[in-house]
Amino acid sequence: MRTLLLSLLLTTAAPALAQPAPIKAAHAKIAADYDQTIAEVIELTEIPAPPFKEAARAARMAEKFKALGLSDVHLDSVGNVIGIRPGKDRAAKALMVAAHLDTVFPPDVAIKVRREGDTLHAPGIGDTTVTLAALLAFVRAMDAGKIQTTRDIIFVANVGEEGQGDLRGVRHIFSASPLKPRIGDFISFDGSNVARIVNGGVGSRRYRVAFKGPGGHSYGAFGIVNPMGAMAGTVQGLYKIVPPTDVKTTFAASTIAGGTSVNSIPNLILAEFDMRSASTNNLKALESQFLKIIEDSVAAENAARDTRYGKISAVPELIGDRPAGTTPATDPLVQTAERILKAGGYDAQLMPSSTDSNIPISLGIPAITLGAGGGGFRAHALDEYVNVERGTFVKGLTTAFDIVVEVANIKR
Repeated sequence: MRTLLLSLLLTTAAPALAQPAPIKAAHAKIAADYDQTIAEVIELTEIPAPPFKEAARAARMAEKFKALGLSDVHLDSVGNVIGIRPGKDRAAKALMVAAHLDTVFPPDVAIKVRREGDTLHAPGIGDTTVTLAALLAFVRAMDAGKIQTTRDIIFVANVGEEGQGDLRGVRHIFSASPLKPRIGDFISFDGSNVARIVNGGVGSRRYRVAFKGPGGHSYGAFGIVNPMGAMAGTVQGLYKIVPPTDVKTTFAASTIAGGTSVNSIPNLILAEFDMRSASTNNLKALESQFLKIIEDSVAAENAARDTRYGKISAVPELIGDRPAGTTPATDPLVQTAERILKAGGYDAQLMPSSTDSNIPISLGIPAITLGAGGGGFRAHALDEYVNVERGTFVKGLTTAFDIVVEVANIKR
């Protein structure tokens, strides 16, 4: 009965293509390890990994990399976990396969996985703890099939993808790591939407602006300049911009903080702003307009009210910088992923997004972001969950696995 069940699972899990014996053995391992993989999803999810505090989860991933027999397992200077599975041609450019350790949730959010039928519920489980477990499943499957790829595969569980992490883990790899010259292709696994191929990097420029002024009593100093006025003028001016339509370009006034009390004119207001586009030119133009709006809003406030105690000033601080770019649809990396997804019955869709792939894409290194698993929902929400129905989940892992193996055999 167990053999029959496994056979049925493999039928639903694998693309409808004739597979060589090593690949069949690898697929069988992914199916047989379903329970172990789910257990690892739960275990890793319940190790908190807020931005800049990924160390505990990183340590556990390093232990698992070592237990799998990956070579040169280590944490680099920013906390990325790295392990290498050697290929036949050690001199060839390697494939890097990554999934990020961090989630958006702060330390005070309790993380406990709850299973309800075919779904697992927990903050951060789909974005993207499920893909950390997928990396482990990939290595076990390759070993079970005795698969030796042409190129090295460098597996990475990286820090700092989310929010103000600003892609710091992958940014370090492609700027200061000795691994950089070895990388020929890059695949980030992020989320469980298996049909999605992110080949475009949505760039972003994020600012925290400190609007400063003399401050004073709301009644006694009435009539003096107020940094809140300059901040409000900046928000209004930003939202008067008509964004270009050739490539989607967006902006948001996102957070605000400051002030002393309800009966005080504030001396400091902090506001954060987000601007995004997959077009570098559009993003630069929007940023230029935004910075000019800040200047104009400060000047308008200083002209409108009394400055005898001091003037309003504004200090923009760049707190996020994600480069834009595209891996062409004609690149072998994109074409391989698209072909395998379609063979597996997925409606493969090319799309832009903001992921770890932004960094290599901006440097001209072929990179895409994929999903692995059975589908994820409500990312970045407290009620986040993933589908772990056995057939769908195994198929999603198997398809992602096939892409990794085929890409690792591409000659660059």
